[in-house]
Amino acid sequence: MISLGAFAPMVEKNLSGAGWQAEGSQSVAVRKLAQDHFGGNASHAIQVVVHSTAGALDSGDGPAVIAAVTRVVQSDSRIAQVIPPTPGTSLSPDHRTAVVLAGAGADTNEMVRAATDLKGRLQALSTDTVQVNPTGSSLLWSDFNAANLDAMMKSEMFSWPVTLAILVLAFGALVAAGLPLLLTLAGLMASAGSLVLINHFVPVSIWAMNFAMMFSLALGIDYALFLVVRFRAALMARHESPREAVAETMDTAGKAVLLSGATVLVSLSAVMLVPSPSFRSMAGGIMLSVVFVLAATLTLLPVVLFKLGSRINKLSLPWVHTGEHRSPAFARWGERLWRRPVVWGLGSLIVLVALAAPIVGLKTAMPSIKVLPENASARVGYSLVQQAFGPGAPGMLQVVTNSQDAQATSRILAADKDIGAVMPIMPAADGSDYRMIEAVPTVDPSDPALTATVTRLRAELPTSAQVGGAAVENIDLKHQLDRSTPIVIGVVLVLGFALLLFALQAPLIALLGTLTSLLSTAAAFGVARLVFQDGIGSGILGFEHQGFLDAWAPVFFFAMIFAIAMDYTVFLLASAKEHWERSGDPREAMVGAVAHSGRVIFAAGGVMVAVFFTFALSGPLPPKEMGVILGVAVLLDAFLVRLVLLPVTLRLAGRTAWATPAWLRRILPTIHFSHG
Repeated sequence: MISLGAFAPMVEKNLSGAGWQAEGSQSVAVRKLAQDHFGGNASHAIQVVVHSTAGALDSGDGPAVIAAVTRVVQSDSRIAQVIPPTPGTSLSPDHRTAVVLAGAGADTNEMVRAATDLKGRLQALSTDTVQVNPTGSSLLWSDFNAANLDAMMKSEMFSWPVTLAILVLAFGALVAAGLPLLLTLAGLMASAGSLVLINHFVPVSIWAMNFAMMFSLALGIDYALFLVVRFRAALMARHESPREAVAETMDTAGKAVLLSGATVLVSLSAVMLVPSPSFRSMAGGIMLSVVFVLAATLTLLPVVLFKLGSRINKLSLPWVHTGEHRSPAFARWGERLWRRPVVWGLGSLIVLVALAAPIVGLKTAMPSIKVLPENASARVGYSLVQQAFGPGAPGMLQVVTNSQDAQATSRILAADKDIGAVMPIMPAADGSDYRMIEAVPTVDPSDPALTATVTRLRAELPTSAQVGGAAVENIDLKHQLDRSTPIVIGVVLVLGFALLLFALQAPLIALLGTLTSLLSTAAAFGVARLVFQDGIGSGILGFEHQGFLDAWAPVFFFAMIFAIAMDYTVFLLASAKEHWERSGDPREAMVGAVAHSGRVIFAAGGVMVAVFFTFALSGPLPPKEMGVILGVAVLLDAFLVRLVLLPVTLRLAGRTAWATPAWLRRILPTIHFSHG
């Protein structure tokens, strides 16, 4: 932790901000050709918008500001060719708005860094009558990453004291409550440092650290909570020595945590199937943080517990002894579920199905400019370009073809009903046979109609023509996500079932545990549709709804929600298996599992909901989506699925829940959850 943690402070500066692309797509190929052969006039070039509020730019402060903008961008080695404003293309008819194009001389990640370095200097060139606002995809990601990081940090700072308060209430002792937070901090430091080192070999998205911070906080607290509760029970209820208590804790709760961690890692690994650098680095970053939190839980925490011994109850509150392992309140709840399983099970099922129903009309698309604050440079520049050159101007299409097909390509573009303007054919700057033609669509880049236009053009243009541009890169990524999502969901379900089967040795309960996890996931996305697509509650949460859910949410959040849901599933069913091994009684297995793990699931669920909902209250739209979807999913999964529906399925299945065919028993390794 110390050696890797030394690199942690450098994480924000080192990690990259781009990578949102579909590898192997036509638009990515166009971007590379534009960067290599057209002076960097690619989708990730920086567009510096200069706008006059007092007449034409060829008088007053205009010429001096444009000259200063040119000098600033030329001074950066990452900028390739600088193209001055040109009448008819990048100078508006009224000469009040001009675009200085700073060509991309580096990859997307480095250009986001360049945008971050240059935007302050460029905006500082503004005068009383002339505004300077850089925009373009590199600026969009720079502004968004900055707003997102600021929101994540604020949310983390707010969630830590809330989390500590919940843990103090759950444990009844300040020392015991502080352990999960210290453990999580250890895992976070190590994972942040390792991401800095990995970034020297493979670009890692800053989002990997953002998500890792949130996820490791939630999971680290879960794991530590499970172990600390079991340790205190052995120490307080059975009066074991610290050494014996640690041994029992690791032989029971330790196994469950290890299997839970494996389930989380397996669920997130399925996201690696999406061929996009940002998705793979985000999933990899979270997996890395889980590995370090898991390592700390299974090595550092037991040592700390042993050293603390009875001092774990220092600074205790009057209800400290309710931390003993079997909770009377949850035992009574388990008995109630046992007596009336159909009523409780049907009630929870109706609630979950009703919340999941809106998922039928769910729409997804790539984020629009609305995800940025209204005063962000990229959004201001975007609006000025639309006002001066038309609604589709920020989503300029770039078509690269060979010299033989250039004229035909230009004619087809000009004749298309959804193309408002076609720029002159541009020869390659390096003298190669490539030609570029830029075309302005008639609709906003986030309009779904643009997808139909791009699809039609790709079918009608000559075979050598390839269609790209920043808006088209989003379209290609959306298509890739649509293709990948069913595959990822299928892989997650199969691997989740396999791990539960491996852990529990019981096919029926492993299947039921997997299927019930789908209910809370579907319900969370049903709520997401109402909030983010239909805008219900947007005023309370303080966001401008886009009329759709961001396209990356289903694949990425499904894996995250399922990982968390299986986390609670393993905790509950491992406890049930332990009681089944001890008693052979289905009633004791169900009631005992609720009595022993219900309090932990309740407290851990409360902590997770608090952590996730803090992200829903601050920052740009995507973190709000993450906070609401994950918060609702945990709320439903912990309190309706794991504490009602899953115990009810154990009750109704009876002894069959734990039955294992002889042939399967011979294949699977023997795993016990009862100590000794």
